[in-house]
Amino acid sequence: MAIRWGICSAGKISHDFTVALKTLPAENHQVKLRNTPAYMRNFRRNTHAIFLYQTLYKDDSQLHVVYVGTIHTHHLAVGVLFMNAQKNVLCEKPLAMNLKEVQELIASAEKNNVFLMEAVWTRFFPVSLEIGRLLSRGDVGEVKVVRADFGVPLTHVPRTVQKELGGGALLDIGIYCIQFVLMVFNGEKPETIQATGVCLDTGVDEAMVVTLKFSGQRLAVCTCTITAELPNEAVIVGTKGTIKVPAHMWCPTSLMVNGVETQYPVPEPSLPPNFINSTSMCYEAEEVRRCLLHGLKESSRMSHTDSALLAEIMDEARRQVGVVYSQDSQ
Repeated sequence: MAIRWGICSAGKISHDFTVALKTLPAENHQVKLRNTPAYMRNFRRNTHAIFLYQTLYKDDSQLHVVYVGTIHTHHLAVGVLFMNAQKNVLCEKPLAMNLKEVQELIASAEKNNVFLMEAVWTRFFPVSLEIGRLLSRGDVGEVKVVRADFGVPLTHVPRTVQKELGGGALLDIGIYCIQFVLMVFNGEKPETIQATGVCLDTGVDEAMVVTLKFSGQRLAVCTCTITAELPNEAVIVGTKGTIKVPAHMWCPTSLMVNGVETQYPVPEPSLPPNFINSTSMCYEAEEVRRCLLHGLKESSRMSHTDSALLAEIMDEARRQVGVVYSQDSQ
């Protein structure tokens, strides 16, 4: 059975997601586009024109799921709109601006009995699946320390520096580091969260370091910045060995286990992508299809509980650094 997708937004990430879908068999995934030239012009003119989304797929009975690739601040309103119309939703990360909004989205999914998943694409890469297998087999022993960093110059991109657009290093790229740690520790809640960072004049974080302490004296350190290039690697250190995810850790194509490297090439795009390795979004699309075919309302690899914990940790890190969005007071 083919899963019929709607694409909500005319942004670069939505373009790449559509290209990623085209790497999959047409008998499994079909894309229904409503991004007409008039719609795209209106979207660029008025980023708050949510009524435009309502005209896209709200009453389309042929649609199975909508991919929401809007700016961060629209995820709650757009997600709820479609779920109230009985549409399943795959929503770009972060699922919402804070824990309260994430809980509202989850409640809406449960009320409407529809599928909802945060599009943390890294979790569905072959590299991530192999990491899970290695850890479950105990190949590197007991994990003691995890480190993940993600830093690229992004201050020239308005949405990364403007508070009203949900800007900041943590929500945009630091989320990948924290989700990686939570993936390694199987969704365990850390005992303590310590964050330090520096902010831009706009009030969003330009760089942040978050240290998480887990039970059993296990530590994780996450570093993110939108003003400098970091190694962009992730390392898992255990009592019997080390797993390293070379750059780019958020969209990995190789894995080193105790110094031995294995390559995991990504599908070739049919059109030029905007982001590196973005055809690998096909892996999360396949997970959505699997869940829908089995009647599931959430994915076990990126569950509602996972999204809530991710938001809770980022809320606390932002609180300690002093990054406050208007949504935090609503």
